[in-house]
Amino acid sequence: MKFANVRTPIPGPEGEKLIGKWHEFEADVVGYQAPVVWKKAEGCVVEDVDGNTYIDWTSGVLVTNVGHCHPRLVEAANKASTELLNNYECANTYRIEAAERLVGALPDHLDRCFFLTTGSEAVEASLRLAKRKTGKFEILGFAGGFHGRTFGAASAGGMDGPKRRYGPSLPGTIRAPYPNPYRDPLGFCRGGKDFARYFTYLDDVVKANSTGSLAAVIVEPYQGASGFVFPPEGWLKKLELWAHERGLLFVLDEVQSSYGRTGKMWAMEHEELEPDIVALGKGIGSGVPVSAVCSNAAIFSCLNKGEMSSTLGGNPVASAGVTAVLDIFENEPLIENAAELGKSMKKELSRIAEKCPYLGDVRGMGMVMGLEFVRDKNDKQPAPELIRPVIDACAEKGLLVGAVGMFGNVIRVAPPLVMNKEQADESLGIMESVLTNIGL
Repeated sequence: MKFANVRTPIPGPEGEKLIGKWHEFEADVVGYQAPVVWKKAEGCVVEDVDGNTYIDWTSGVLVTNVGHCHPRLVEAANKASTELLNNYECANTYRIEAAERLVGALPDHLDRCFFLTTGSEAVEASLRLAKRKTGKFEILGFAGGFHGRTFGAASAGGMDGPKRRYGPSLPGTIRAPYPNPYRDPLGFCRGGKDFARYFTYLDDVVKANSTGSLAAVIVEPYQGASGFVFPPEGWLKKLELWAHERGLLFVLDEVQSSYGRTGKMWAMEHEELEPDIVALGKGIGSGVPVSAVCSNAAIFSCLNKGEMSSTLGGNPVASAGVTAVLDIFENEPLIENAAELGKSMKKELSRIAEKCPYLGDVRGMGMVMGLEFVRDKNDKQPAPELIRPVIDACAEKGLLVGAVGMFGNVIRVAPPLVMNKEQADESLGIMESVLTNIGL
């Protein structure tokens, strides 16, 4: 069975008309995507308004982990929406069940959660909670980090896009390098479990920049927006120990790394991390807008009544989605599939890289990988000029991909976790046919 079937130019006649209408009314300020107008989607397959079908490697930016429009999720959201749409801070049965289920699914040291709407909002809440608990105001983040586009989240992040030309960031942000095994001129990825060179440098960064009011460290298990950069094994655990030895809270941004994406339910499981605060989003609702900040009762106890709230956080429809997604993970082998199929896809992509002179690095785990394009594999000079041609050529053949990266030179590989081997093989075939024909 063939899943991808593109019968018209991209965009097709109906799609071209609708894109023109879209830009007539809504500001054209989003990132570059293949010019495809989505109509409906199921599992890993997207259909556009011209009847073309595509295999999806985006998951709507790592959101639809359980697949597009999973019947159980759709049913739960539909049912809740017929009963109650919003009730602000009042309790509702869906919210109570969702909180109980989420805490039950989290690692044991996390026994409280609070529901919000977006990943940025969850990060903002995490930083507020850390500052409130410690009574300090400085946050240590990392170059290349992306935590959202609101001011606190963007300030803690280390990418220029969310901050450029928006005036000064929030005061109290300290930023350190994030170790990148593919680009490591200073040797920060070396040193085994101690990473002595890196953490000596980190101490120097804090000493030079802190006023003595450092509250917390915030970090992603892998840096998604900067190009799916995975740190060397053991570095995250060392960072956690480093933070706790200095009396800092350890905040983990799992907005895009959780819900099976890395081959485990939570990315923190890979190194047995025990973060003090965790931000969740994206996969928690798998298309239903919801996020959460998670911690423990002792840390949340620093807040008085009314110090944390959200107009739409914990609404019945979103809460029903939280529970439905957890039901799906309990009843379907999505995590196992992400680990096993992701491993075989990475192996195949590495084989393809050997044939493509511009695919410099294939990295990742589970169902989240980055393909970094360079002009030359020896000097690793970024090749962002290849990305749009790859996106467009893939779409023309029936594969939807997107771009990320500090240099804009990385293609994301992040399909829904329900992808099967036939869909994987067909999509890998499309990618190989595209990469064997690209050139500078």
